[in-house]
Amino acid sequence: MKAFVFTLIFLLCFSGIAQDKALPEGFVYLHQMIPGIELDIRYAGENNFLGKPVNGYNRPVAILSRPAAEALAKVQNELMKQGLCLKIFDAYRPQIAVDHFVMWARDAADTLAKQKFYPDVPKSELFQKGYIASKSGHSRGSTIDLTIIDAETKEELDMGSSYDFFGIISHHDSAQPTKEQKANREMLKSLMMKHGFHPYPEEWWHYTLRNEPYPETYFEFPVE
Repeated sequence: MKAFVFTLIFLLCFSGIAQDKALPEGFVYLHQMIPGIELDIRYAGENNFLGKPVNGYNRPVAILSRPAAEALAKVQNELMKQGLCLKIFDAYRPQIAVDHFVMWARDAADTLAKQKFYPDVPKSELFQKGYIASKSGHSRGSTIDLTIIDAETKEELDMGSSYDFFGIISHHDSAQPTKEQKANREMLKSLMMKHGFHPYPEEWWHYTLRNEPYPETYFEFPVE
């Protein structure tokens, strides 16, 4: 019996849920608000355009303002009826992470992940083309980067380009994706817009809640 109790305490202490912290008022963890949602928080690891973990991402969890999370739950509910599911790449992003992007962009020699994420765009033009900025809507807490997956196999729907691929093919109005890829993008776009989000023209994965609760505030608390 003692061994069982010890094991239970150990699991509670070291499970992802046990490590959830008290968030600032108005923010929630998506895995608590939307059970079953898939997380692939790229900036907490190395599979991103920097090729390394980003400052401020201390744990691979997704945090969002409560109104945005509630709207996103409605999108998830509609997809689940079709055997589909949302997969989250990024949500709230602390300002320290944005500052890390800016610092990285100034280092012309640091092109570790160029071939995978921006093969056709000179690193010096990432700011000019709008792929990186010194301020991000993500830091206001109601912007989300996401895609759609098969709820059973977890396979991503083909959107024509991968997440965070910096190039014309990632634009909503790009003519490069196939008919099927465009249809998949349109399904995501129509559902997100139906439930109160608006798209970013240059990135098929990027959406912001139209009536975001903190439109002028850029938060700094870490993702953990």
